[in-house]
Amino acid sequence: MTTYEIRLKRRQIVAEGTMAFYLEKPEGFQFKAGQSIDLTLINPAETDAKGDSRPFSLVGAPFETELAVATRMRDSAFKRVLRDLPPESLVRVAGPFGSFTLHNDASRPAVFLAGGIGITPFFSIIKQACHEHRSHRLFLFYSNKRPEEAAFLDELMQLERDNPHYRFIGSMTAMDQSDQAWAGSRERIGPALLEQVLGQIKGPVYYSAGPSDMVAAMRRMLNGAGVDDDDIRTEEFPGY
Repeated sequence: MTTYEIRLKRRQIVAEGTMAFYLEKPEGFQFKAGQSIDLTLINPAETDAKGDSRPFSLVGAPFETELAVATRMRDSAFKRVLRDLPPESLVRVAGPFGSFTLHNDASRPAVFLAGGIGITPFFSIIKQACHEHRSHRLFLFYSNKRPEEAAFLDELMQLERDNPHYRFIGSMTAMDQSDQAWAGSRERIGPALLEQVLGQIKGPVYYSAGPSDMVAAMRRMLNGAGVDDDDIRTEEFPGY
């Protein structure tokens, strides 16, 4: 396992309660879109029982010049320290890890089912596929309560306008709590919505990422609709 000490370059609020952190990319660091890293704080001002390291999916794409991660900013020691790190602070990164990456058979569509911060690996995969002009048909179903909570929403919608192979299907399930307008779906991701968009549910390769309960619910839903486990790939995001 390769470990690097790199500098935090900048941070950005990308949705209500969500921040992205942009890091320098080590020379020679290579990864596949959808993979993750372990990020370790160096001599943090405070810590907790979970320690000073956390796993993060890389939200940046391999063609980009920086590494990037994004996270919900819960009130934990790790996230308080990360939030307050000055630019140019050193952090330690290990990786990349994982095989949550786009399948090779371009004849089979990829259907991404994302909830909340589970969008991070899919944003990386979609950006890279668009950059490489991959011929896969890509469908992103992205569920949030409100547009204010949907990280990278504008960028994900813009990519649809730039790439005819990619379709964005956003769903906001609590618009009564939002101050923004939303013309898209307001229903939860389920067989009816999938069939409406895809035509038929069997055939694509499905990817689901997000909180454990959401990922488990998506697998049950897909299994109930006749999708085999071999055609479902998942990544669970713990809260920390």
